[in-house]
Amino acid sequence: MAGLATNIVESLYIHVPFCAQKCAYCAFYSEPSSGDLINRYVAALIRELELVAHDLQPRTIFFGGGTPSLLNLRQWEQILRALERLNLLGAEEFTVECNPATVSPDKAKRLRDFGVNRISMGVQSLDEPLLERLGRIHTREMVFQSFDILRQAGFDNLNLDLMFAIPGQTMEIWRATLTEALALGSEHLSTYEVIYEDDTPLFAQLQAGEFNVDEDLACAMYEELVERATGAGFRQYEVANFARVAGTPASGTARFASSGRSRAGGRRSIPALACRHNVNYWRGGSFYGLGPSATSYVRGVRTKNWSNTQLYCEQLEKGKRAIESSEELPPLKRAGETAAFGLRMNAGWPFAEFWRATHFDLRDEWSAEMNQLVDRGWAEILPDSFHLTRQGLRFADSAAEMFLR
Repeated sequence: MAGLATNIVESLYIHVPFCAQKCAYCAFYSEPSSGDLINRYVAALIRELELVAHDLQPRTIFFGGGTPSLLNLRQWEQILRALERLNLLGAEEFTVECNPATVSPDKAKRLRDFGVNRISMGVQSLDEPLLERLGRIHTREMVFQSFDILRQAGFDNLNLDLMFAIPGQTMEIWRATLTEALALGSEHLSTYEVIYEDDTPLFAQLQAGEFNVDEDLACAMYEELVERATGAGFRQYEVANFARVAGTPASGTARFASSGRSRAGGRRSIPALACRHNVNYWRGGSFYGLGPSATSYVRGVRTKNWSNTQLYCEQLEKGKRAIESSEELPPLKRAGETAAFGLRMNAGWPFAEFWRATHFDLRDEWSAEMNQLVDRGWAEILPDSFHLTRQGLRFADSAAEMFLR
C-alpha cells in the first residue's frame, strides 16, 4: 500500500451550496442565495483550490450542490479562470449540475468553452403539481427549453435526474414522466427514490400523517424504470444509474468502456457514457471535495469541511483549509467500505480488482456474508467475481451494510 501514497488525486468534487429556495426533500447542505455571500464563497473556493492544486490532476471534475448553475457568468468566469491558472482544466469528464430554471445560452456556451462536457439536469418530475410539491422552482416547459439550449451549446453528454415514489405520484404519472424523459434522448439517467430525511418538510409531513409510504408502489415504479430504460437503449450499471450504449463514444470514453468489459464482461460491463466521477466513488478511489460540507477521501484519510458557508469563508480567508473533522480509516474498515460501495454497481466486484484496490481478498474476509446473500437470492458468486442480482440491487443498502467492519 505504500506505493499508493505517491499517486496524485484524479477526481475533484466542488460543492456549491446555494439554491433559489430549499426543496422539500433535500437534506444536503444548501441555503437560499445571497449576492455578497456567493461572491465571498467564490473567493474562498479559489483559495481552497490553490491549497490542494499541487496534489490534483483531475480526470473527473463534478460541480454539485445546491445549484451550481445559479452562479452568474462573472462568478463562473472567476472559478474557471482559476482552474485554468492552476492547470486543473482538461478533465476527461467535467460535469456541472444545473437546474432547468437557471440555464441560459450565454452560461451554457461559457461552460462549454472552458471544457465542461457533461451536464446533469435536475428534472425530478415532469408533472407540474409534483414539481410544486417538491418545492422545485422550474416548470416542465423549462426542462425542454433548457435541454435544447444545452444541445445548441454543444453538449453531447446530458444526464437527467428523476425521482420516483414522490407523495401523490401514481404509476400513471411515473410512466408519463418516463415516456417524455426518454423521448428527450439524453445520454444518461440518474434516478432517486424519495428518502425521508430528518429536518426536511417532506419528513415533517410524513410524521404528521399527511401521507403514507407505499413500499409496494415504490418497488413497482423501480421495476417499471428498469424495464423502460433498458428497453430504450440504456444499460443499468448501478442501482439507480443508466447510461446509453448506442452511438459512437469519444476516444476517452471508449477506453473507459473497454476497461469495463475486461473487468466484468458483457451486460455487466461499465458503459462508455457512465458517470466516471461516481464510478470512482463506488470503486473506492481517492477524491478531493471542496466547498462547504464537502467530504474528501485521500489515501485512506476522510476529511469533511464545515457545513457553514460563513465559517468556511472565514477559515479560507485566514489561509487555512476549512476542515471540521478528519479520520484515518484502518485498512479493514477502508476495505469494507470499498466493498459496500462497489456492490451498488451491476458489475459487483471482480475479485482481482478488489484485491488491487484494497489488498484484501473478498472471498476470505467476507465469505459468510457473500454466501448469506446468495442464499437470499440477492447475489451470485462467479469464479472471478461477486455481484448482486436484480433483486439484490433493489436492497443494495441492506446488502452493503453487511460488508462494513
